[in-house]
Amino acid sequence: MMENKRVLITGGLGFIGSNLAQKCMELGAKVTIYDNLDVNSGGNIFNIQPFKKRIELVIGDIINYEHLVQVVMEKDIIINCAASTSHPYSMREPWVNLDVNSRGVINILESIRRVNREVRFIHVGTTTQLGKLNYQPADEMHVEFPTDIYSANKVVAEKYVLLYATAYNLNATVIRLPNVFGPRAAIHSHEFTFNNYFVGLALQKKTITVYRPGSQLRNVLYVDDAVDSLIIAAENDNIAAETFFVVNDNHFSVKEIAELTCSIMGGSLELMDWPVNRKAIEIGDAVISNKKAKKILGWSPKVDLDTGLQLTKDYYSSCLRHYLKYY
Repeated sequence: MMENKRVLITGGLGFIGSNLAQKCMELGAKVTIYDNLDVNSGGNIFNIQPFKKRIELVIGDIINYEHLVQVVMEKDIIINCAASTSHPYSMREPWVNLDVNSRGVINILESIRRVNREVRFIHVGTTTQLGKLNYQPADEMHVEFPTDIYSANKVVAEKYVLLYATAYNLNATVIRLPNVFGPRAAIHSHEFTFNNYFVGLALQKKTITVYRPGSQLRNVLYVDDAVDSLIIAAENDNIAAETFFVVNDNHFSVKEIAELTCSIMGGSLELMDWPVNRKAIEIGDAVISNKKAKKILGWSPKVDLDTGLQLTKDYYSSCLRHYLKYY
């Protein structure tokens, strides 16, 4: 169903966006990437190196409505992967995070409402919107009390998407993702997803530090499974104004993830005490249900953690310098 579809991916030079762009292109779509290459959002031009001549790249910022609205016109599908995703950075620079993750989404929605109301819109949310869990496994009906600015702005952005879908009859859906890992991730800094930073350290044979005892549970999903869910959602016209948790079946402790990463890629593990600023925003166990996604989308994860880590190692084996030196 992607054949000849005009697909716009905002944030397409980032981790998930670039993997999504490649898959959509392989399925026959005419892909446009819209990205501002913000280093604080993980954008990396090398991510599209193998297929850059087969897509359209527009350098632009979703904060710039006048520019954005021009690329929204005449698209069949828009998938919003653009975000400032660092939890610590959001606490240091809340205004920047607010602009990208809330105002930027309003700009996309207003562009759709004004010039392309028939488009299929998928917005990427995050499991951290929930904050500390009241029950496990959490589902889409769980209340949201985020513990950092990034997650709070993702909550607001999701509500904008659902509001526009209902108020203006837009074909818009939210996919909430967990800790996604795999090829093309930003692995150079602790500012981004912890498990991808673990990968970067392990590949350099460095020490991975985990805050003791490291028993808090996390959900980690290989990027191909995340991409598949976004494409499935984009091809489904009967899920407007819906939110889905797209997460793995299994949960692992942070320590287990670090240990397995070291065993496959190298490096070593060291436990350390919690920094005060990090402990204040820690959410505890993040145990999430994917029943709704399985039932309604017909999606299910295919890649287990061991296999995903091996595939990730294989990818970076020939291009690691582009994900370390680049920055």
